[in-house]
Amino acid sequence: MKIDRLLSIVIVLLGRRLVQAKELADMFGVSVRTIYRDIETLSLAGIPVVTYQGGGGGIGLIEGYRLDRNVLTDHELAQIFSALRSLSPYTGDHGRLMEKISSIVPPSRSQQFRSIAARQVIDLTPWGLPGASEQKLALLKEALEESITVSFAYVSAEGTATVRCVEPYTLVMKGQSWYLYGYCKLREDFRLFKVHRMKDLVKGTAVFTRLELSFRDLPWNDYPGEREALTEVILHFSAKNKRIAEERFECSELQADGSGGYTVSLRYPVDEWLYGFLLSFGSAAEVLEPQHVRQRLGELAVDIAANTARQPDSKLSSSPVYTVTV
Repeated sequence: MKIDRLLSIVIVLLGRRLVQAKELADMFGVSVRTIYRDIETLSLAGIPVVTYQGGGGGIGLIEGYRLDRNVLTDHELAQIFSALRSLSPYTGDHGRLMEKISSIVPPSRSQQFRSIAARQVIDLTPWGLPGASEQKLALLKEALEESITVSFAYVSAEGTATVRCVEPYTLVMKGQSWYLYGYCKLREDFRLFKVHRMKDLVKGTAVFTRLELSFRDLPWNDYPGEREALTEVILHFSAKNKRIAEERFECSELQADGSGGYTVSLRYPVDEWLYGFLLSFGSAAEVLEPQHVRQRLGELAVDIAANTARQPDSKLSSSPVYTVTV
């Protein structure tokens, strides 16, 4: 990931007077062009990186520059470490991240730092083994860093399939799902794509010039997919199931129903994810509104019961069969 590489470059430059751009490119597995963009980013961030031309030249830091270890407190460094660790399954080597952050912490405070960092763990990965999503993310990160277009087949929430060629700008995690924000050549506009809905993703060869975008204008606070409409969904949890509602939702989202239970009002796009989310509550939640979501959820429950009651193919499974009454 870029922030990981930027931190690594600074640490390398702190330890060496000059480094060739080609050496850095080989070290991090990127192009020389990407390294020069990284150097520009570091300069804009206030790190005094300079480039010396000619024989014996290279990239280095201004003479006498050192990282001031007193700029950040141990608590602030621990917060940075926790944020990086949350992304480490998608960026790779967790051990290297610990080493880089620890190199800024004086040995006398190392044990205290590790203790602070261990107090908070953020793990964004799902239960189970990593799969195709991680492979997609790795490919998209390469395309982002190299400013190269990507192509993929995309299936909308309504099931419409299209082929897209996109200039990737930003990877966004929203609501426990990854999205790609980029310029879609088919729509001739910027769009937000859910990574899970991308099929046959490939990195192209066309290099594009990134535009300067204002984060205030970016759309991921407005809609979670490619301009999907949000629908209000109202759930009811009886008094018997109130604990489940309290574990899943914030107190501000729960409305007491007068009989010990709760109603919850949510706004989501109506898609496969929503039905999977609602089914995850089992019989603990009742969908009050809208009626078409309630009806569809009932149909899915009947299908699930029928699939469970049906005798499985003996070649596929020897597990016992359980009958579910709906």
